[in-house]
Amino acid sequence: MKIRMHAGLAAMALALAAFAAAPSAEAKVWTFNVTLTGKSETPPNMTKGTGKGWVKFDDATKELSWDIDYKGLTGDATAAHFHGPAKPGVAAGVVIPIGPKGGQIMSPVIGSTTLNDDQVKMLTDGLLYFNVHTQANPAGEIRGQVVKASGMKMPMKKKDAPKQ
Repeated sequence: MKIRMHAGLAAMALALAAFAAAPSAEAKVWTFNVTLTGKSETPPNMTKGTGKGWVKFDDATKELSWDIDYKGLTGDATAAHFHGPAKPGVAAGVVIPIGPKGGQIMSPVIGSTTLNDDQVKMLTDGLLYFNVHTQANPAGEIRGQVVKASGMKMPMKKKDAPKQ
């Protein structure tokens, strides 16, 4: 009986140690969507250009990655950026520059970067947007708010965490 009790306690101690040593099990990759239109620009414009894509965020590494397609612009894309903090319809400064690197921005726009804490807060608060600029629309031709994908729950902020 004593041998079984000691073996059981040892197994439980090993299981707890393995669980405690694996904080990455709590890490999540969050998926966001972005839909770009001229109507979403500030001020809105009448372009026929559109775009859509996804943005992913790894909360363990703070890596933000994106794959955003666009089409139908009035001309070549001259720049693209993530802006914030801003709600829809409100303009904000560039927080993540995309390019161009030696020419125009080509669709799809694919890349990644590591966010700082302020940028993470903008993302999780829904205050980032992506826009694409052209010569005809230097302030931005199409814009889309970065919003969490349907069915996704955002990480809880400490103030919102349940009390134990």
